[in-house]
Amino acid sequence: MLTKDLLRVSRAGGGYHPQFAGRDQRPLAARVIGTYQGHVGEPRGELEDALTTLENEADDFKLVRGLSALLEREATFETDAAIDPERARRAAFEAAEAIGVVTEDERAMALIRAGESLDVSADDLETALYADLEERQVLTAVEPRWDPDGLLAQYNLSLAQTALFDATEVRVRSSDPKALISAIKRLRLLYEIRRLEEEPTPSGGVAETDLADGIAEREVVVTGPTRLFRATRRYGTRFARLLRTVASAERWSLEATIDDRGTERTLSLSHDDPVRVPDAEPVADVSFDSGVEADFAARFTTLDLDWDLVREPEPLATGTRVMIPDFAFDYAYGDFRLYFEIMGFWTPEYVEKKLAQLADLEDVDMLVAVDESLGVGEEIAARDHRAIPYSGTVRVKDVADVLREYERQLVAESAAALPDELRPDEDAIALEQLAERHGVSEDALADVSVPDHERVGRTLVRPAVLESLADAIEAGMALEDAEAVLEEYGIADASAVLSRLGYRVEWEGLAGGTLVER
Repeated sequence: MLTKDLLRVSRAGGGYHPQFAGRDQRPLAARVIGTYQGHVGEPRGELEDALTTLENEADDFKLVRGLSALLEREATFETDAAIDPERARRAAFEAAEAIGVVTEDERAMALIRAGESLDVSADDLETALYADLEERQVLTAVEPRWDPDGLLAQYNLSLAQTALFDATEVRVRSSDPKALISAIKRLRLLYEIRRLEEEPTPSGGVAETDLADGIAEREVVVTGPTRLFRATRRYGTRFARLLRTVASAERWSLEATIDDRGTERTLSLSHDDPVRVPDAEPVADVSFDSGVEADFAARFTTLDLDWDLVREPEPLATGTRVMIPDFAFDYAYGDFRLYFEIMGFWTPEYVEKKLAQLADLEDVDMLVAVDESLGVGEEIAARDHRAIPYSGTVRVKDVADVLREYERQLVAESAAALPDELRPDEDAIALEQLAERHGVSEDALADVSVPDHERVGRTLVRPAVLESLADAIEAGMALEDAEAVLEEYGIADASAVLSRLGYRVEWEGLAGGTLVER
């Protein structure tokens, strides 16, 4: 980002158009880089004089200053002095006061005496007196991340960001909406997602250029975090940071309402403009909007459930708008997703909007954790969604209980879809493997007949195999040897099969065990 005094925009036609640098400014960018590199080891003042000369020669001095401002962040300036300037000044002023400096000779004598007190020469002392002033600091290194083309790309991005400083609302369409929403939440901006009607072309068809990547399907409207309370507050720096994520998408468009010193103007940008992200990553995906969500996710992942937790799933249609729930639970053994929203207290307007969204959801299974202070649990239930109350933190047990209810129904449905009998080809097969083969949980196999096999623990074994095992395994055999025999038949559940054959293990400390008859 640049400072506002370096902003270059055109207001022609009542708009607000950033004056981007083009390919023809590449020689200028190269000269600015060269000016910095050529002044390594010299005072800042000399560098600034050279840049001022370049400004006078260029068509637009603000462009030179903008490019220079970006390079200055890559430069290192240091104080070049034999001793600390503050110590030098203190010693010189004390010596001058003792001598009573009036003439040039008396000044020289004061510097000699001060230098002797600090064990440095009078010349080194004089050099150090004001070496820490900004214009006397020395450029010791400049390591730009960009070549001339990269510097222009960084300038254009920074210029567009600066143009957003005075934005009051930003409207975005993106081919990567999930990254966009994550960045918005990371920056703690308010937003809503609107579904857009297909825009007809002059010939009556649909504009395919935007629809090709789904850009025209939804528009994200972003405002500042206190927009509901004070519409004049600006959050332009956050909008500017958001642009890095917006411009990282393959296809995007952005419209912003700009408060231009009391005049409302519209800024329009898109992937067709020279706005790119040339170096650092965009705003990183954040993970959670609140401590309540982060705490719930951390505790849920410690459970051993047949559900996978998904953060920020796909948008859901709510009439003409869409909403992105906080989480979703995906059932491990079927194509079923339960959405999960944590509804905390914010403002009455927020609660009302959230209730309206829930009312407009169709054919969606939704679980809502509701802050008890809201008192809207019954209203949510009336909208055919499950609601569980919470205070402070969401109880994982309450959520797990709801998931188990769904799980029982899903198990019943998957069991009903199985044939009455299953006849696997294997002589021995684990229930887990058979269930995975049919895309169901092990519980769904509970009432299914497997006539060619006997269920032994969590393994299905043909009777003939059990007879062969009975001949191969005998009392007094080491457990390790018995497990090797079972492994030849593909049986991992040794304890259940050995018990079925009439043996138990007599343990001999840590050395192993021996089979004995039960």
